[in-house]
Amino acid sequence: MLYLLILDLIDSYSFLNVFKYLTVRTGLAVFTSLLVVFLIGNPFINFFSMRQILDPIREDGPDQHIIKKIGTPTMGGVLILIGLFAGILLWGDLKNIYILFLIYIVGSYGLLGAFDDYKKVKYKNSSGISFKFKLISQILIALIGILFLTYFSENQDIKNLYFPFFKNLIINLGWFFIPFAIFIIVGSSNAVNLTDGLDGLATVPVILVAGCFAFISYVTGNIVFSEYLQIPYIKDVGEVSVFLGAIIGSCLGFLWFNAPPAKIFMGDTGSLSLGGSLGAVGIITKHEIVLAITGGLFVLEAVSVIVQVISFKMTGKRIFKMAPIHHHYEKKGWPESTVVIRFWIVAIILAMIGLATLKFR
Repeated sequence: MLYLLILDLIDSYSFLNVFKYLTVRTGLAVFTSLLVVFLIGNPFINFFSMRQILDPIREDGPDQHIIKKIGTPTMGGVLILIGLFAGILLWGDLKNIYILFLIYIVGSYGLLGAFDDYKKVKYKNSSGISFKFKLISQILIALIGILFLTYFSENQDIKNLYFPFFKNLIINLGWFFIPFAIFIIVGSSNAVNLTDGLDGLATVPVILVAGCFAFISYVTGNIVFSEYLQIPYIKDVGEVSVFLGAIIGSCLGFLWFNAPPAKIFMGDTGSLSLGGSLGAVGIITKHEIVLAITGGLFVLEAVSVIVQVISFKMTGKRIFKMAPIHHHYEKKGWPESTVVIRFWIVAIILAMIGLATLKFR
């Protein structure tokens, strides 16, 4: 909103031209979101603690995990979303189709996650809404968003799938693009949700992936840089970097309170919305496969659950001591801080590999 107001004043005040630069507005989105979360963080946590909005811990989890986490407030994703919306509404171009699409995805998945968290808190168990209801809701939200994107987007290559490391390997998905895009958004949302099980474990990888894609969206939306890197040029997609800047800022602010020992958990409100928005960004920028690389830690967590379920149903045996895989290492005796930091290291390596795909083609 503020950005659109500034655009109206540029003709009268030339010094406001600086706000037309994506890098400036992305930086301002980071700072604004970070500041908002910092300022309201402690009052927010105290309010949730008094209201007994506490996270119901899984009873089958590691013993030390259960003891340490009891009594910690949840739904910290609300805090993240407040910071995110503050950054994007102030500094984003609200006429940009990609920004509107991302606002819809992050807001809708945030509401779904909040409903799930509400059910957990109300009935004091970790089940929340049923898996079937959650999955169907995620699919419907993604379907509406993708139909909106394909109808209004001016990108003629929206249905193409580009492969990293190859210059000319492109597949036009046709109508298959819709279920493919839904799979990316829903899969990404649930993968981040599964990763969010230890203090700060999901937050830092989200920041890393958002940082990578802030750069990717910027160069993809710049005709000179995209031609140099031999990646598809997509008009107006650079604006997505402002949205990702808001994610980075709000998650950095949240990490201040979520760092071990966490004062608050993001809950499904945060994990579903952040994961869904990262999946949506991958689709918008046409770097879906790069998203799977940079967000490889999320993929690993999701795959560990799938493998565990399939193995147990088919053979009656479990591959891991507990899934998702971060709990497996806790069960093996790794301290929580060791698991978190080592997983962060993996996330950093994967983020660097993902960025390297832009050059090696």
